[in-house]
Amino acid sequence: MKIGLYFGSFNPIHVGHLVIANHFAEYSDLDQVWFVVTPHNPFKNKSSLLDNYQRLEMVYRATKDYTKLQPSDIEFKLPQPNYTINTLVHLEEKYPNYEFCLIMGEDNLKHFHKWKNAEVILQNHHIYVYPRVPKIRVETKFDDHEKVHFIDAPVMEISSTFIRNAIKEGKNVQPMLPQHVWEYLDEMNFYR
Repeated sequence: MKIGLYFGSFNPIHVGHLVIANHFAEYSDLDQVWFVVTPHNPFKNKSSLLDNYQRLEMVYRATKDYTKLQPSDIEFKLPQPNYTINTLVHLEEKYPNYEFCLIMGEDNLKHFHKWKNAEVILQNHHIYVYPRVPKIRVETKFDDHEKVHFIDAPVMEISSTFIRNAIKEGKNVQPMLPQHVWEYLDEMNFYR
């Protein structure tokens, strides 16, 4: 089974995340996409980041109706601060029959060479890249790499930061969130 790993804080998960993940699950050779909820980095200011398990709960609620989309708390169990290479090694040991690939926006690919063990990651894993800005390609040193695949996914101009700020301002952001996530945020009074 080929699994795409979609890393993020998902604070909160929104319809843009779901559209991108579902696009990869339906229009690439990936069998599933796992939303890897990244834990709070203990060395960074927490600011408006919700608790790890509250964000995981939102991802669970957002993906429960999609068989090809799954939440993952794998990084919660790893020592912090964590690096992607450690997560990949851990997943390979836990699921030896699965092939793991990374999903990232092209803005992240631009800085990928600075990641810990970036070359090792590329030797052992494929990277699936989605566009961030319409009609503007970000040139990177990995553009022609055989393991880097550019997928023509929809450009989603929704951000979790925008949603958090809008909620704080009392705006209605319900259309930007999966219904189950909106209900949870509203019930828990998050971001107000």
